[in-house]
Amino acid sequence: MPPLFVCTDCGYDTTKWSGKCPNCGSWDTIREAPKNMVKTKDSPVTGNRPQPERINTMNTDDSIRLMTGINEFDLVLGGGIIPGMVVLIGGEPGIGKSTLMLQFSQWAVKMHTTFANEKGSSQPQTLSDKPGIKVLYCSGEESADQINLRSKRIGVVDDNIWLLCTNDTEHIIDTVLEHRPQILVVDSIQSIGVSSLDSIPGSYSQIRESCNRLIRLAKEMGIALFIIGHVTKEGIVAGPKVIEHMVDTVLYFEGDLRSSYKILRAVKNRFGSTNEIGLFEMTAQGLMQVQNPVSMFLSHDTLQIGTALGCIIEGTRSFIAEVQTLATSSSFGTPQRVVVGLEQKRIALLLAIMEKNLALYLRTSDVFVNLTGGIRTIDPSLDLAIVAAIMSSLKDKPLPQGSLYIGELSLSGEIRPVSQLDKRIAEAIKLGYDRIYISDYAKIRIKNKVVKVKDIKSIYSTLV
Repeated sequence: MPPLFVCTDCGYDTTKWSGKCPNCGSWDTIREAPKNMVKTKDSPVTGNRPQPERINTMNTDDSIRLMTGINEFDLVLGGGIIPGMVVLIGGEPGIGKSTLMLQFSQWAVKMHTTFANEKGSSQPQTLSDKPGIKVLYCSGEESADQINLRSKRIGVVDDNIWLLCTNDTEHIIDTVLEHRPQILVVDSIQSIGVSSLDSIPGSYSQIRESCNRLIRLAKEMGIALFIIGHVTKEGIVAGPKVIEHMVDTVLYFEGDLRSSYKILRAVKNRFGSTNEIGLFEMTAQGLMQVQNPVSMFLSHDTLQIGTALGCIIEGTRSFIAEVQTLATSSSFGTPQRVVVGLEQKRIALLLAIMEKNLALYLRTSDVFVNLTGGIRTIDPSLDLAIVAAIMSSLKDKPLPQGSLYIGELSLSGEIRPVSQLDKRIAEAIKLGYDRIYISDYAKIRIKNKVVKVKDIKSIYSTLV
C-alpha cells in the first residue's frame, strides 16, 4: 500500500508529496501520515456501531440549554449550553483561556445555573436540586498544584468540580466513562495524545485522533465538551483546519495583553449567532463581566484633540466607540500608517477620500489611528468618526463636546446611511449625546438631537 500524505492545515490527503497543498494553498504543510492511524468503528460507550433511526420517531428533548448565569458567556454561546455541544476556544498565550474555563466550571455548578427552553418556557432550578452534575477539568499543560493555586485565588472551590492532570486521551475517556460528568474541559488539545500513535502530542495525527475520539464520546454521552486550543502567529487555532469543522462552536478569547479588558467572540456557532461578543475584565480575583461597556471604550468624559466618538453594532448590542488619531508631518520619505483595531486598507481609503475632497495634502503626514478598549471591528459606520478625528488632529482643534458621528463614506466623500441607525441613535441619546451627525439621506424615526450632513465638507467646515 503506497504511503499517505496529509496537509497539516486543512486535512487534505494524497498519495503523492507536494510542496504546496492543492486544496488550501499552504506551503510545506504536506506530511506523511503514520501507518498506524487508528480507525475507531465501535462506540466507546456501548461497544456497538450506531444504527439508523427514523427521524420522526426519535424522542429528543426540545433544545434544553444549561444557562451558566453569566450573561456574557451565555450570549456568545447562543443562550447557554446544549448537551453534546462541542466548543473550541482559542486565544493567545496568557490571554486567560484557562482562567475563563476554570471560572466557567464554577459558574456551571452554582445557583445561577438554570435549565431553560430556547422557545421561552423555562423552569429554573439550581444544580443542588439536580444531583450528580459534575465538571471534569482535564489539564495536560499544568500540574495539579498549579491549577489548585490558581483556582483558590479566583475562588473556584466546589465539590462538583473534578481535576485530572494527564496527557493521555485514552485515560481521559476512561475517566469520563467512570465518573459520567455533564461538562468536560480539555486544556489543551495540543498537549494530549493517543499512545497507539508514534507521533508526539501536538502533531497533526495526534490532534485529529484525540479530537475525533473526544467529540464522538461527547456526542454519544450528551456531554458538553470544551476544548482549549493554541493559536498560530496568524491568530487562528493551531493544528489541522479540519478541527474547526468537527466542532459545533469556535470561540476566540482576545484582547490586548497589556489591557485588562478581554473579548470573547464566536466565529462559528451551530446553535446561535456568530456576531455576538462577551466583554470581560481581568482582575486579581479572575475574570469579571463588564457591566458598563462605556467605561471600556471611552478614555475621557470630554473630547480631546484628535478624538471622535461613533457607535458600532456587535451582534444584537450597540456600543459607543472612541477613535483616537494623530496626524503629524513625516520625518521619513514614506509616511507611516499605523492602525490598531481597524482595517489598515480602510484607513488608507478614507485618507484618499479626504485628500481628494478636502484638498488636504496627507501624503507627507504620518497618521496613527487607534480604537480604544482593545476591540477590533470592521463596522463601516465608524468611517465618519475616523475622518472627523483626523480632521481634529490636523487642525489641532477638538470636536464639539457631546457630538457623535455615525456614517459610511462613499468614494465621492458623501456620507451614506448605515444599518440599524435608529438603534445607534437611541443608544447615543440614552448616554447623553446631544449632537449626532448622520447622513442627510438617512430615513429615521428619531429626529431629536440629530444633525444631518451631506458630505465630509460639512464636518470640515466646523473646524476651519
